[in-house]
Amino acid sequence: MRVVSVNTGTVRDLRIGSRHVLSGIGKATINGLVAVMPLGLQGDEQADPSVHGGLDKAVYAYPLEHYAYWDKQRRQSGAHLFDDPLPPGYLGENLTIEGLLETEVWIGDLLHFPGCSLRVTAPREPCYKFNAVMGLRDAGRIMMEHLCPGFYLAVARPGAIEAGQTFTLEPGTRGLRVSEAFAAKRGKHLR
Repeated sequence: MRVVSVNTGTVRDLRIGSRHVLSGIGKATINGLVAVMPLGLQGDEQADPSVHGGLDKAVYAYPLEHYAYWDKQRRQSGAHLFDDPLPPGYLGENLTIEGLLETEVWIGDLLHFPGCSLRVTAPREPCYKFNAVMGLRDAGRIMMEHLCPGFYLAVARPGAIEAGQTFTLEPGTRGLRVSEAFAAKRGKHLR
């Protein structure tokens, strides 16, 4: 398991149809060590801390394995106009990771990186801003149907992190997988 990319972003104006809203979903890849503090990565901002951010949602991780699926969805819908694949961080994640899917990680598990430790707290819940950035009117629904939300992390041990680092998983209480927690939310949202 490894960190493919570390991504941060500032709150910016996002146009959705005729509306303008603030969003921190736009992330850029950061080279080198990035400080990991109790409320997230240095240089990263969230527009709506009631939904994203805070102690339990300080960092958002997303598996690289899902990127090919999103590229295909966007190409089929006409939202992906070029052959270039989506860059890491495009889905709003702070950590693009490889080797750990939502079906393999449990709420409460600890991810140990060389310079910090992060605890899995919840699956991401997609919103209308995600739909807009993806260029797919139903991107959130697609994410829910395919159980590929990524997951939020709390900072258990502050420090620093960078792309290329490997990490290990320390099992938590093993009550609920991220995919199971997301499936429970999916049923609630799709009714």
